[in-house]
Amino acid sequence: MKKIALFIFLNALLYASFSGTIIDKKTSKPIYKAMIMDSTHFVKSNKNGKFKILSSEKKYHIKAYGYRPFAFNSDSNTTIFKLEPIRVKALYLTFWGASNHSKTLKNMLKIIDNSKINSVVVDVKNEYGSTMYLTSCKKANACGAQEQRTNRNIQKFMKMMKKRKVYTIARIVAFKDEIQASHNPYYAIKNEKGKLWRNSDNMAWVDPFSKKAQNYILDIAEDAAKVGFDEINFDYIRFPAKANLRFSKLNTQKNRIEAIGDFIDLAKKRLRKYGVFISVNIYGNVCWSKDDNNIGQTIQSLAKHADYLAPMLYPSSFASGSFNLKYPSNHPYIVVYRSIKHIQNKIDSSRVRPWIQYFKDYTKRRRNYKRFEVREQIRGADNANTNGWMVWSPSSRYHLNYFR
Repeated sequence: MKKIALFIFLNALLYASFSGTIIDKKTSKPIYKAMIMDSTHFVKSNKNGKFKILSSEKKYHIKAYGYRPFAFNSDSNTTIFKLEPIRVKALYLTFWGASNHSKTLKNMLKIIDNSKINSVVVDVKNEYGSTMYLTSCKKANACGAQEQRTNRNIQKFMKMMKKRKVYTIARIVAFKDEIQASHNPYYAIKNEKGKLWRNSDNMAWVDPFSKKAQNYILDIAEDAAKVGFDEINFDYIRFPAKANLRFSKLNTQKNRIEAIGDFIDLAKKRLRKYGVFISVNIYGNVCWSKDDNNIGQTIQSLAKHADYLAPMLYPSSFASGSFNLKYPSNHPYIVVYRSIKHIQNKIDSSRVRPWIQYFKDYTKRRRNYKRFEVREQIRGADNANTNGWMVWSPSSRYHLNYFR
């Protein structure tokens, strides 16, 4: 008993108790299940928005679905924390458009200043494996990931965004990574002959089972969190949809799903001290699948680990007959709305934020996707009560009047 008492006494010396109440900034209503965290652990607020955390640290972060991230110090006089609600309305900014002086960025800022757009998704690490700016990831830099960087002053970029209260999302392509795989072939995916495998784009991938591959990706994600991004968005967080490939573990559905879940959990652990949200891009048809499509993604499994799911609900990606429609691309509202409603029994729609199509229909119909089609997709996401939407344009060329 004396040892237990001594242990409790020493803990009391090392750790301090901090409590408070979390409310909605606009309504003043308490926020239930907000996550309050230091660098190593977290607690959740109760139905009255109250929390108590035991920690030796000074800085804390608060995350709640549908709100902007919030940070505070324990020595502040505040015990009531007001979180600002946000429905993300984001435009995608390409790797090549991310220069502080590009016409693409200038046009995007003009749209942000004059429309309801409040968020930007930018390529911090692209499909090839190049980083948008010079990160602190030594291994990536040693492989040359920074050589094609398009932004030479990330602090200036972030300042431009924060000045406009833009919610910033760092898109990080995970396992499709030519640079990492070609420089580290021992943990890259191999073909059936044991040689380095490349997909139809002539891009190599790293093995999703490999902890070395995972930590390389998370080194870059951590740097993005450190410079001030609000959210880390993982793309290609999956296995290739290709048979007869070699991995470091048996390629079963159970193992695939566990590997993706373990990666997200590792990301949460490493990024916790920055208070960033974690979102995961998934194929649109994952919303309708009963298995993992041989890539390690299901709604149920991902919902256990990520903060937000981002299905790519491009109407052009659905085959004829989907939704009982001959040409799904002619029905942008139905594709988005029904896909999200279909998964509401697996994940609350407030944690879903779809990618929507801002490019020409690539099926035989070749329908131009313009203002009507874009706004119909937005209407579908809004009516399904999602966390918002993200617009994908491969060129990042957008029209202001689509978003007024």
